[in-house]
Amino acid sequence: MSELSDKKCIPCEGNIPPFDKSEIHKYLKKVDGWDVKNDDGKSYFLTKEFKFSNFIESQNFVNKVGEIAEKEGHHPDISFGWGYCKIKIFTHAIQGLAESDFILAAKIDKL
Repeated sequence: MSELSDKKCIPCEGNIPPFDKSEIHKYLKKVDGWDVKNDDGKSYFLTKEFKFSNFIESQNFVNKVGEIAEKEGHHPDISFGWGYCKIKIFTHAIQGLAESDFILAAKIDKL
């Protein structure tokens, strides 16, 4: 996991194919507790829910994730409320997963 978190996200302009299932499973072993889901049977994304004791802890976590996202230039979808935060990561330009998605997940796990 630390190997991925030490890498930098690389901006994607849509000039690469998204990971296939075998690549997804290879990288999924390198992050902690993330699930792979799909929207329509072919567009995959990472998702994870984090639990907290109250709203302010959730908000503070979201702010830290936002700082990482800005630094890496890779922005997840985030929803949060009292005691939880849900994060969804995928590469918008390819409508699927690439290495940078797993790098971002690994960096979030270090918080």
